[in-house]
Amino acid sequence: MKRLAVYCGSATPADPRYIELAREVGTSLAGQGIGVVYGGGRLGLMGAIAGAARAAGGDVIGVIPEALVSREVANYDCDLTIVATMHERKAAFTRLSDGFLVLPGGVGTMDELWEAVSWAQLGYHGKPVGILNAFGFYDGLLEFNRHMAEVGFVRPAHQGIIMAERELDLLLTRMRAHEPITPIVKMNPDTL
Repeated sequence: MKRLAVYCGSATPADPRYIELAREVGTSLAGQGIGVVYGGGRLGLMGAIAGAARAAGGDVIGVIPEALVSREVANYDCDLTIVATMHERKAAFTRLSDGFLVLPGGVGTMDELWEAVSWAQLGYHGKPVGILNAFGFYDGLLEFNRHMAEVGFVRPAHQGIIMAERELDLLLTRMRAHEPITPIVKMNPDTL
């Protein structure tokens, strides 16, 4: 893995652990030679991960929609690409990265996570999707994902798309060992 798209919040929660987590992840990825592709802002967890990765000598690529350049205070201290739409932003994340690493975040982070999972199911990419479940932040989401599978809305072949761990190194080890799943487009229609 040379680059990971890192999805995380542009907000700064009151609990300082979240910003510290983002800094630790940025520093660790840079130390392992893994570049960061992220949302291109200087605020919140996004800004913390980018700043820490750059400070540790890492490669940081920001991709931000034109409409958010001033709203999210675009980070010009990275290789910044300004695109027209959110769709272009997410397509760039997929094109530029070797996988997806999800840290705590809000609605935008959820949108990015579920698109990465959906695109894997459909066969638009065969890259790993990892959730860093720090502080149990994603416990409810992971339980909901299990519920969708139990009910039958996530096919057995796709139940392993999301990898989740509480420790970054363990998650990265799993992501490096990732084997692409059989996407829907390659499945027998009679078994769908």
